[in-house]
Parts: sequence; structure tokens; C-alpha cells
Amino acid sequence: MLTKRAFLSTVAMAGAATGLGFVRAAKAHSFPSKLISIVLPTGGSTPPDILARIVANALSNDEGWKVIVEDKPGGAESIGVADVFKQPADGYTLLTAATPLAAMPGLMPHTAFNIEKDFVPVILVGTGYNVLVVNPKVPVHSVSDLVAYLKKDPGKHTFSSGGFGTPAHLLGELFLLETGTKATHVPYPGAMPQAIADLVSGVNTYQFITLLPVVQLIKTGKLRALAVMGDKPLSVLPDVPTIVEAGYPKLEAEDWQGMLVRSGTPPEAIARLNEAINKVLKSEKVRESFAKLGVNVGGGTPQQFGALFHAEVARWTRVTKDAHIKID
Repeated sequence: MLTKRAFLSTVAMAGAATGLGFVRAAKAHSFPSKLISIVLPTGGSTPPDILARIVANALSNDEGWKVIVEDKPGGAESIGVADVFKQPADGYTLLTAATPLAAMPGLMPHTAFNIEKDFVPVILVGTGYNVLVVNPKVPVHSVSDLVAYLKKDPGKHTFSSGGFGTPAHLLGELFLLETGTKATHVPYPGAMPQAIADLVSGVNTYQFITLLPVVQLIKTGKLRALAVMGDKPLSVLPDVPTIVEAGYPKLEAEDWQGMLVRSGTPPEAIARLNEAINKVLKSEKVRESFAKLGVNVGGGTPQQFGALFHAEVARWTRVTKDAHIKID
């Protein structure tokens, strides 16, 4: 039987716990109380920028939140990341994360921030795949053909990208490592239309690229698609095999995008952000917008996105090390 003192102590502890629960619930309910900024370390009109704006607009229209998207490119994405790193850990500044961010520890090991320790996951926004395309005058019709073609003249041919450390560059380096081939990387920082034009005209040999800018070029025969860099075929390119079907499963690479916040952000704020973004990702309007871009809708818990993010950091750190590529 409880003594009077023990009984009062138990009541007090229960009251404190209940009060703490009310405080946490109140904080979660009150978030957000001001403007939220989504920072993109890439430039405007890029796929990450477009996806972020779709989500921001949905949060504004469906949830009544005040959300802006800020493009802060430069320094192979380090400028935008450094800016978020300086902001308060309160959940009001989000960082858009994609493959280049996962490669940053390998490309730039001496930054003032640690991308895995100084930031925590909020949610996976979307996923998709790149395609491997060649100029149709190149005498190859499969990935194996391309490998043999490159090995015939080591280092003679070129692959293009939107810049150093971009997904196209990283996939290109992974391709060289896994196939034992040699080719020269030709970056086009901030000039992807020119990179595509040069591929069409035959200036470069091949490129890894997101589907949207090249799907019509593939369908009209101006570019030849050799493989989808995933394990599932694309409905818009039913005759193009996956990289797994082509016999190169180690080259499978998902194109993903998510959001992070500063470490130390209150769990209530992270939970509220995750809840709201999950909600808008399920809306028909957002799903239709993503589908037009060839992007699969994401969602899920912070822990699920965290598992993906940390696995991607490990993978691309290994690739940058094996390929001996760094940014000073």
C-alpha cells in the first residue's frame, strides 16, 4: 500500500509527465509560426528546384504555411549547405539533399560542416532514374557494345555532365570503375542545354541524364538510349532495358531527393514537417506534377530517409575515393 508521501510523489510525477506532454503537443501544434525557407544548393530551374517548388506551393496552398524556396548554388553545393549550417536549429530552414550532397564528404573532406553529423533527415521527397544515352552515330546499341567501344580506344571518347560532382559526373565515374573503361569527362556547369546539344551533334560520345530533357530526343531518334539506370523499366521507354537487365547490376543508381534540417532541431518540429510533407505528397495535384517530371513520389519517416541517405554517402564516398576525384 502506498504511503501518503509516496502517493503524492506519484501524483506529482504523473502531473509533470502530463504537463510535459501538453507542452510538446502545444509546440508541435504551434509549428510553424513564421516563414519556412527551403534552401537549394543547386541553381534555379533544375530538377531539385522544380520539385522543391512543387512541395513549397502545396504546403502554402494546402496547409496555409508560408514557405519560400531559395536557390543558393556554387562551390559544388557547399555554399548553400554552409548557409543552412549557420542558421538556427529550429526547423525553419530546410536543406534539399540529392546525390551530389551525398558525395560531398568524398569530394570535399575539409568543409566546416559534417553532412552526416550536422544535419538530420526529415523526409524523402521523390525518386527517379537517369538514362544512359549516346549519339546515334556511335556504332553501339547496348551497354556491352559501349564498353567494348570504349575499350577499343581507351581515353579517346568523352562523356558529358552538368558539372563536376553532379549525378551525371558521378554516374560516369562509377561506370568507368565498374566496367574498367577509360573516357574523358567534359563538364558543362550551368549549361545542360548545351551539353545535350553537343551530344546530339556528336561532340561527345555519351551521357547519363535525367529523363525529362531527353525523352523526346530519344523518341525521335536524335539520341539513342542504351539503358535505364535502375531495376525497373520506364513506361515511356518500354523498349529500353534496365541497367540490371543489361548485365550491370552494380551500376544501378536511384536518383533521389529529400530534405534535411540542422542537428539539434526539436523533434516536434521534425515530426510536424514530416507529417505535413507526407500529406501534400499524397495529394493528386502533387502526384500528377511529379509524374510529368518522371519522378516517383517519396514520403515515409525521417528514419527511412536517413537509412537511404547514409547508405548513399557511403557509396559515393567510396566512388570518389576510388576514382581519385576531389574538389579543392
